[in-house]
Amino acid sequence: MERPVEERKREGVQRVYRGESIEVIWQPEYCIHASFCWRNLPDVFQPRTAPWVKPDKAPADEIAWVVSACPTGALSYRRLDGGPEEPVPDVTVVEPQPNGPLYLRGRLQITRPDGSVREATRAALCRCGQSANKPFCDGSHTLTGFKSE
Repeated sequence: MERPVEERKREGVQRVYRGESIEVIWQPEYCIHASFCWRNLPDVFQPRTAPWVKPDKAPADEIAWVVSACPTGALSYRRLDGGPEEPVPDVTVVEPQPNGPLYLRGRLQITRPDGSVREATRAALCRCGQSANKPFCDGSHTLTGFKSE
């Protein structure tokens, strides 16, 4: 039996946090709370407050760097100050995480079970088999005790 998907995690839901020089876009359906954002830039990313992204609390270059480090692609950005957009890697890299998902980085085209395609530069793919958001990871590996060999 499939678990119900909470409303904010449904396909197509996104939040846009606009600052003076950068706009941060969050797509919660891909977020597995890897914590790269708030651990690296806690003045900007504050998950226990609303709004949780404060794009005027750090320079746009720092925010862009942290957003680009998000392994799932749940975060992206658009520069409003003429600064560089996120580069697309020339080579696709796959990094299996211990007891967790596969992190992919590159020019990605990922086909969902319904045939729709997500184009992205970063993604976390499920390998425990329990995600309610296949082929993407939803963090179920932590609940099921998945162990990679």
